Amino acid sequence: MPQTQTSPTVTDRPPASPQSAPRANRYRRKIEEYAALAGITINGDAPWDPQVHDERLYQRIFSRGKLGLGEAYMEGWWDCDRLDELFCRVTKADLARVVRRDWRTLLLHLSSRLFNRQNIRGAREVIDVHYNSGNDHFEKMLGPALAYSCAYFKDTDDLDQAQEAKLDLICRKLQLQPTDRVLDIGFGWGTFTRYAARKYGCQIVGVSPSEEQLKFCQARDGDLPIQYVLSDYREPHKYNPENKPFDKIVSIGMFEHVGYKNYRDYFQTAFDQLKPGGLFVLHTFGENADEPDPDPWGHKYIYPNGMAPSIKQIGIGVADLFVMEDWQNMGYYYYMTYMKWLENLDAHNPDTRDPFYRMWRYFLMYFGGNFKSRQNVQLWQIVLSKGGVDGVYHAPR
Repeated sequence: MPQTQTSPTVTDRPPASPQSAPRANRYRRKIEEYAALAGITINGDAPWDPQVHDERLYQRIFSRGKLGLGEAYMEGWWDCDRLDELFCRVTKADLARVVRRDWRTLLLHLSSRLFNRQNIRGAREVIDVHYNSGNDHFEKMLGPALAYSCAYFKDTDDLDQAQEAKLDLICRKLQLQPTDRVLDIGFGWGTFTRYAARKYGCQIVGVSPSEEQLKFCQARDGDLPIQYVLSDYREPHKYNPENKPFDKIVSIGMFEHVGYKNYRDYFQTAFDQLKPGGLFVLHTFGENADEPDPDPWGHKYIYPNGMAPSIKQIGIGVADLFVMEDWQNMGYYYYMTYMKWLENLDAHNPDTRDPFYRMWRYFLMYFGGNFKSRQNVQLWQIVLSKGGVDGVYHAPR
């Protein structure tokens, strides 16, 4: 089995020479003022109060924004017991708009608007950086099911049970039958394909450009009616060479890598691959903003070229193609999911100084806190049909 990811290398660090006292004090005072707006005290006693170990942190936040804040945490410049609550408070207070953007964030925002960062070549970057880096780390963090998406904690607080409940909810929304032929766009580690094939007996074609995930799934699921194909979703000639329409389509936690410039092509491809009257369940996180901004720290260290969709962007993408049958928001469950993953991460990483561990801890609490706030990011399950279903679509919950 491939080894886990190596520790990240943080580049472009600020100089080690001390700042002048007046300037350093000015940066600190401003950060303390901003933090107070969210009920946060620098070096305070509350579990969400950050403890600063390096005074250069304040200038770094002003010069590099979210990227500098995250990198400084990875390097041990500051700590916080409850990062999730810290970022929940920061989000609710909308401090991101108070603190000015640095030029790197502005450049990332501009490039995401001017260039298609999620074309086939760009899509390879997140695969190489994130998903092809080895399965060992993900098995420890996600658990044996390797379900890398929001769980459904409706009637349980157990992660494995909640992940299975999520899978069954999607199957029920798809109204799966043993005779169905299903397309899974972005099969990950085969969590959905394996569950649907075993419980519902349908035939499934899974599509992903990740070699590591392909090898893992082929070795694990050779006895099931599943065909795993190494392909981008824009290459149906590879995964559906006979051009035979699928009865159902599902995509779980993959749409965040598509990019808004490709949404229309994505939905058009799904529309073309689905039979009339067929159902398509899209499971994705999204943002309240009209045109969501890419996150500079997440872009560099976790999801290169990742982009959350907005309601408007999805609406434009599906217009004149699909009928919207159901739209469920279950964003708070993603906060709960991130915290369960954090428990698994902590159990397998005793060295709290390791930059790799600190990077993943920051990621889980950073995004988890944002989902907890309910102010910005959400988790949506959207049911689409090609031409509408007969009668009324009764969405299960």
